[in-house]
Amino acid sequence: MKLAFIGGGMMGEAIIAGVINHNLATPSDISVCEIVALRREYLSSTHGVRVTDDAGTAASGADIVVLAVKPQEFPAAAKGLAGSLSDAQTVMSIMAGVTIGSIQAALSHPALARAIPNTPAQIGEGMTVWTATPTVSEAGREAVAGVLSVLGHEIYVSDEKYIDMATAVSSSGPAYVFLVIEAMIDAAVHIGLRRDMAQTMVLQTVLGSARYAQATGKPLAELRNQVTSPGGTTTEGLLALEDAGLRAAFTRAILAAYEKAKKLGG
Repeated sequence: MKLAFIGGGMMGEAIIAGVINHNLATPSDISVCEIVALRREYLSSTHGVRVTDDAGTAASGADIVVLAVKPQEFPAAAKGLAGSLSDAQTVMSIMAGVTIGSIQAALSHPALARAIPNTPAQIGEGMTVWTATPTVSEAGREAVAGVLSVLGHEIYVSDEKYIDMATAVSSSGPAYVFLVIEAMIDAAVHIGLRRDMAQTMVLQTVLGSARYAQATGKPLAELRNQVTSPGGTTTEGLLALEDAGLRAAFTRAILAAYEKAKKLGG
């Protein structure tokens, strides 16, 4: 598989490292267009990939062209790609808020996939939701799924509307989780625990709880009830969280992020 990356930032690098480590491509099969010279030098020396500052040169001969630039940088990148892509190439965007329609209009290219990963993808524990236009072949979809799988879990959806929903849930989600973790640590310090001890306890509690839920496959309410003894400490803690409107706060947060994602996409 030959890959081209338009943009060599953190998420682009995560995919580069992943496909090399999973033997989906060799460094010589990967080209990267990056406008920052120091970043080009870093990617070349660290991963052994070919680098350039010209998008058309990077994309030439690639099976999949990954758009990994910031949304505001896309118009400039598109000028270097428009008219140079072949029908056999699949363009995969990981840009937030830029719709398939906008990309098609800028590139005059029909075979597109749009994916929204999240930051844990940088350690292979990500969640990516993606879709593709009907012109992407079955082989092209399998190739895209293979590339995205190196980031962690991937889910294909048939309608682009789910990408905005995923933006609000899984893409923005790590920030919500980090805020909860931060709040739990601060609360633990408030009752007298050392911060280093509190951080270890909270991080492992969150990690272990998520893995336990995955491993058992049981409804979350059932798992919660396993921890909640009648008249016990957990009951009091949960009551305080419900009184504080925790569920409603999360609903408002995800709804606000969803509306913003739709607005960004026009």
